[in-house]
Amino acid sequence: MEAEQAFGQVLRELRKQKGLSQEQLALEADLQRNYVSLLERGLNSATLKTLFKLSPILEVSVSAMLGQVESRLIDRRTASKKR
Repeated sequence: MEAEQAFGQVLRELRKQKGLSQEQLALEADLQRNYVSLLERGLNSATLKTLFKLSPILEVSVSAMLGQVESRLIDRRTASKKR
């Protein structure tokens, strides 16, 4: 799993936990809805500016969001080594 894919999964989970659609999140973060979709699908990388736009809306710090991404990547690496 690539970092972009892990970030996308975390972003989607956080967005859904807040009960937001991609369109609502994009509107509140001053982003395009298709950009949010690309991020969630791991097809684009978020910039620092984007992370700082998303975090207050999702009510999570940038460091906590990236910590979740890092944990997901570590878990995947550990699981693939056990195979």
